[in-house]
Amino acid sequence: MPRGPQDVPGFSAPAADLEFLASENSIYDYSNLYYFASRLAESTQSLNFSEKRPLLICSESSDETVFLIASCFLLNIPFFPISPDILEFELRSILSRITPSLIYTDREELFQGLEEIRFLKVEKKWFTREAFWKNNLFSFEKPESTAGLFLTSGSSGTPKIVLVKRRQLFVASAASAYNFRPDLNRYWLLCLPLNHIGGVSIILRSLLYNSALFRMKRFEVDDVKIFLSENPLFEAASLVPTMFLRLLEDPLFQTHPGIKAILLGGGPISEELIKLSSERGLPVVVSYGMTETCAQICANPLLRPSGIYYPKSSVGPVFKPNQIEIRDENGKALPPIEDGLIWLKGPQIFDGYLDSELNKEAFDSDGWFNTGDYGHLNRHGHLFVKARRTDRIVTGGENVSPVQVEEILSKANGIKECAVLGVPDKIWGQRVVALIIPENEMPEPKKIKDQLKTMLSDYQVPKEFVQVRSLPKSSLGKLRRDQLEEIYHSQTINK
Repeated sequence: MPRGPQDVPGFSAPAADLEFLASENSIYDYSNLYYFASRLAESTQSLNFSEKRPLLICSESSDETVFLIASCFLLNIPFFPISPDILEFELRSILSRITPSLIYTDREELFQGLEEIRFLKVEKKWFTREAFWKNNLFSFEKPESTAGLFLTSGSSGTPKIVLVKRRQLFVASAASAYNFRPDLNRYWLLCLPLNHIGGVSIILRSLLYNSALFRMKRFEVDDVKIFLSENPLFEAASLVPTMFLRLLEDPLFQTHPGIKAILLGGGPISEELIKLSSERGLPVVVSYGMTETCAQICANPLLRPSGIYYPKSSVGPVFKPNQIEIRDENGKALPPIEDGLIWLKGPQIFDGYLDSELNKEAFDSDGWFNTGDYGHLNRHGHLFVKARRTDRIVTGGENVSPVQVEEILSKANGIKECAVLGVPDKIWGQRVVALIIPENEMPEPKKIKDQLKTMLSDYQVPKEFVQVRSLPKSSLGKLRRDQLEEIYHSQTINK
């Protein structure tokens, strides 16, 4: 949905000698980034990038990937990060909707057989620390340009493509800085995947804050414990609940005094987890957001510097100048305490999906976005999220579309009908569970999993299969997802 004029906060480019990125074996300052971006600009000057002709990034987490994302932002080049573990049919679906001007990948075999594909080759000399670069190429302006494209799960089983504007990043960065921002030459720990907005936003917020980040290819619990408990250079970390629980398995784990915040998001966060972190005095910031809101749009520090305590089970107030309403199923605004659908409006909200047809249901006529999530506000404006959108399961920080899993599962041998849901899990946040009506005898779970692993990613494959006699449906034959968890518990309580 197009937006009217917005007040967008301004940012300035970091000084060249400030630290930008560190990883296991390397340390770079912003002069390295500026020279890299200049070389990228030279190598792509003949290309015309746009929303439908972005730079596609399909690679593991690496220093090169971080440099490329930050350089695209400096050069106003739309980028589209996708997982290197993407399945073939998912990639084909993406390429049917966009035509990359350029592809950066460490999985070139995924793109074999495609016509007119041009690959970006990053050279080692691009990382040289140079005294001169073409800084007139860099811009923190053009807020209504598209910064990046991101995948999010859709109720149809086909991932939606979200267009994230530069404006959203500017507003989100300014708003979240109210809770915390790392100091110059101090690290924000990055161990999240770089194909999700959560990981990418750490790169771009560090750039806007003029601070630094430390990249880990993957979450290694022992290393992270040392970083956050002993190394004063680390001031922030973004984790999903699964990662945080791994840290808390060590009863002696504490953060060092200089840690400003551990941001938790990307999945359901239990009150038990918040209570435990509070008892240990850990500086946890519980957040709420999604790809469409450019990551967190609400955040709840357990203790503000002024001494104001927020309710532990809330995710805090919505970031200003964004607005929030709780509405019933008919779109009527509800008073405080009553549960309903969470609607959002403001400069941090995306303008729409790449497929404009999807926007008819996502927005109302006044530009309010229907998140599809359920919750309520208390009388102080703090948000309490009761259930995330029913078309999505969040397990270990990964989004799973139950419809997509059901479509694949229903084709497996011996299955007559099925329904997929997420149930609370202490380790994963939610675990994927399948309710099955077999054709005859219940198939062995291992045989079902073996069939699914050829068509689904590991995190999408159900961890549990439960036989049921029937599935709840509406008068129109539509699956009643709101009743699935009750059925699951009724079937498993006597086991």
